[in-house]
Amino acid sequence: MPVRIGIPRGLLYYYYYPLWEKFFTLLDVEVVVSDKTNNQIVVEGVRNCVEDSCLPVKIYHGHVMNLKDRVDYILIPKMMSIQKKEFICPKFCGLPEMVRHSLQDLPVVIEPTIDFWKSKENLMETVYEMGGCFTGNKNKMKDAFQKALAAFNEYKKAVKKGFLPIDDFSGQWTSWNHSGNNENKILVLGHPYVLYDSYISMNLINKLRRYGFTVITEDNIDNEVIHEKAAIMDKRMFWTFGRKMLGAAFYGMEQEDIKGILYLSSFVCGIDSVICEIVERRIRRDSKKPFALLTVDEHTGEAGFDTRLEAFIDMMKWRENNESYVPAHGKYIFGRKSLI
Repeated sequence: MPVRIGIPRGLLYYYYYPLWEKFFTLLDVEVVVSDKTNNQIVVEGVRNCVEDSCLPVKIYHGHVMNLKDRVDYILIPKMMSIQKKEFICPKFCGLPEMVRHSLQDLPVVIEPTIDFWKSKENLMETVYEMGGCFTGNKNKMKDAFQKALAAFNEYKKAVKKGFLPIDDFSGQWTSWNHSGNNENKILVLGHPYVLYDSYISMNLINKLRRYGFTVITEDNIDNEVIHEKAAIMDKRMFWTFGRKMLGAAFYGMEQEDIKGILYLSSFVCGIDSVICEIVERRIRRDSKKPFALLTVDEHTGEAGFDTRLEAFIDMMKWRENNESYVPAHGKYIFGRKSLI
């Protein structure tokens, strides 16, 4: 029976799964991914995680629970920094320790440290640390990583062309083609582990598509554009995801084919509490784009979520067709024609 490694379907799974899956498969390891997020995974995660964690971290614990009796190893990287001179969420820094102290009877946890704050010069040491659990042949590990990196780069190219992980995350992005040139677009901001998990996001992306919108996220926008737009801030943004969301928001404010901007946040997310406030203030001040914040946690009901979404879409369509971005009371005020 082959050795099995489990990859929880949460947090940065939506960024790095193509890389991890290819690497371990080439080392003759069977990759097992946890089930898609469901009610049982949420319940287990909430029950076994510290109370003040955000919903995605709680759900990640549920995904580990889903895997722990089915695999020999579980990959839980300690993600410190994925960009030079930038950090990501502090919860990622202690994620392996948090999981090990919250859950019992885990298989072997592989917890490589990813820290690109200064540079990526130690990357191969991290590769050897992960692969060393399964082979002592460094040449085999190096070859597997190079091939995995090539597959990962193809995945990133597809994302820049409009592919979203919520569409088909089974390796089919290599044959994915963008369909049509729909100018009816909505920019959806948020962390990837919130946006691309259909359960957490209440299937937001597909709901918007059913309304006839093309959905774009910060991941679809060119990295240079995001960096350039984010640089207009007075101070440098040192959170990677925060910088991406700011750059995408500032870009979206300028694009005529983007009809509105939605921000999907998880409750108690410290980064979102800052970034969303900046985004909303800038949009209100410098743009006429409709904007709405949708917040989710483990208690969010889909009916209420859908009501807010429908109201936002109705407002966008009404303003587009009737107002030309004039306030709702602009035509008549107190029975007299407005001067607006």
